Amino acid sequence: MTRTPETLRVSEVFHSLQGESTRAGLPTVFVRLTGCPLRCDWCDTSHAFSGGAQMSIAAILEQVAAFACPTVCVTGGEPLAQAGCLPLLAALCDAGHSVSLETSGALDIGGVDARVSRIVDLKAPDSGESARNRWENLALLRPTDELKFVLASRADYDWAVAACREHRLFGRCPVLFAPVWDRLPPRQLAEWILADRLPVRMQIQLHKILWGEERGR
Repeated sequence: MTRTPETLRVSEVFHSLQGESTRAGLPTVFVRLTGCPLRCDWCDTSHAFSGGAQMSIAAILEQVAAFACPTVCVTGGEPLAQAGCLPLLAALCDAGHSVSLETSGALDIGGVDARVSRIVDLKAPDSGESARNRWENLALLRPTDELKFVLASRADYDWAVAACREHRLFGRCPVLFAPVWDRLPPRQLAEWILADRLPVRMQIQLHKILWGEERGR
């Protein structure tokens, strides 16, 4: 089937608790789109790089509605790599859902519907993909968006703090610092944040605490 803006390659649609962002703990329907141009060293969703099923936006909306859950997160992979992501986000908003978008920040977020909370994952050096960061996105951030740094080391932490200060990100929108699972001890990151008096929110992947690496949870 030819891909058009009205159809998307979907890895999975599932109902779970949001494990990250300021929405952590909320029952959420996740629409995980297939494909990603990045290859982060610590990626935990490589299963979404390929495969999946071609679906129309109408079919996705129908599947989401079946869960009777108002909160929806479109994620990946890198969802903005598919042209159909933008109309999908708008359609989900039109259907009355509270919608968030998980994006790497390597692609332009400017076309995303203003009703969507854009959660931008700025890549730190240990990811191997920091050169792909689209710094122009930072000027587009609104108070309803969120900026996430996933950190694997002290070097990553220092880089993230410097980036926030250089680009005056503290106060622009919520800033989230998260440790790479099984790479940076959460307690260590917490101690750094407290020692430096940073105005950030630390997050730990709730879904992994509850269900480990189980797919669709």
